[in-house]
Amino acid sequence: MKKRIFTFLIVVMTTMTSLQAQKTVSGVKLDENITVEGKNLTLNGAGIREKFWIDLYVGSLYLPKKSSNASEIINSNDAAVIKLDIVSGMITSEKMISAVDEGFQNATGGKTDALKTKIDQFKSFFKDEFNKGDSFIIANVPGSGVVVYKNGTKKGTIDGADFKKALFGIWLSGKPADKDLKNSMLGK
Repeated sequence: MKKRIFTFLIVVMTTMTSLQAQKTVSGVKLDENITVEGKNLTLNGAGIREKFWIDLYVGSLYLPKKSSNASEIINSNDAAVIKLDIVSGMITSEKMISAVDEGFQNATGGKTDALKTKIDQFKSFFKDEFNKGDSFIIANVPGSGVVVYKNGTKKGTIDGADFKKALFGIWLSGKPADKDLKNSMLGK
């Protein structure tokens, strides 16, 4: 009997630890900690990108240590990840590329000419068909640049701190894609 109680307690404790190690947003389970390109990061915050009351994707921000300072995050050279989990079948490749164009315009105040080649390369990572359940990891990796994965497959790397700043600005600048999502990603 003691062995059964002990086994039961181990199972309960393991389950409780697993539950605490995840957060669920719009049906998407997010790990509290992830490792990308050898960098251990902690979930800073996560929220939903909505348009016309429709949930489009869950955006989450992972950092080495929690921060609510958008400017510091944008300008930091530290490892950081923005993860996008698609929760709507209404998102298409074309719509995402259009949203990325608009996001770069807003994040840079319309000054995208110097980044055009890098932005075009980034947009090419979204040219394949989108499906509900797709997951994108956009990782700033010190010494490498921005590395993009779709469903665990590496799409490519873009170097340059200027690009990283503009890219993270899509979600965290003074004119973000979605203010509520920005606040959620900043843990507010």
